Amino acid sequence: MRDQFHEDLDTISDQLVELTRLAGSAISRATTALLDADVHLAESVIEADRKLDDIRIELDELSIDLLARQQPVATDLRIVVTAMHMSSDLERMGDLARHVAKVARLRTPDSAVPPELRSHILQMGQVAEAIVAKCGSIIASKDVAAAIALEKDDDAMDDLHRELFAALLDENTSWSRSSILDLTLVGRYYERFADHAVSVARRVVYLVTGEYDADVSYDHEDAEDADVIATLERGATPSL
Repeated sequence: MRDQFHEDLDTISDQLVELTRLAGSAISRATTALLDADVHLAESVIEADRKLDDIRIELDELSIDLLARQQPVATDLRIVVTAMHMSSDLERMGDLARHVAKVARLRTPDSAVPPELRSHILQMGQVAEAIVAKCGSIIASKDVAAAIALEKDDDAMDDLHRELFAALLDENTSWSRSSILDLTLVGRYYERFADHAVSVARRVVYLVTGEYDADVSYDHEDAEDADVIATLERGATPSL
């Protein structure tokens, strides 16, 4: 019975790593679709998000089944419960990649990204890809040092996000309000993508050590985006 339990725990870990792989592929392809105005690629990202949702559901169902059948305690209980939280973060990362793809689809046949900002958005996409790849390795290895170091990658994303926002507020730019709106939201999507990866890494630290640093709540993300849209439509300056 215990051998099966530990096999199931290994399955949960494998599913979490697979979610990081799918989220990384999604953000990579969404970035390309955004920069190249590739509507077919954008559609494929949007469609593929169902796979992440399905794996998250399977993982949560297995976790709940383990809780009911095995009634784990101590470290085993922490593994199961933490895995459910991590799957939620990873599924949300897939959603954020889908949001980027939706912006790409919305503006085709034109690109949503002005030529002056192409390299900047590309860099944000590359940082996002790197951080989710490291996240997968951290889940597989349970490497606490690597989990803590991941916050440096998040700092790089935060810097890029601030620089993008500063560029959007530059009064000398001639971009349309729709372009500014698109890029404001896209910047938030990339920044949050990295934040969720950090949340996963922190949960790995908790899983190994039993100690957990401050968490970040993302329960109001969609409402915040709606506020940004409404602010921009009024011609005011949003607060990020």
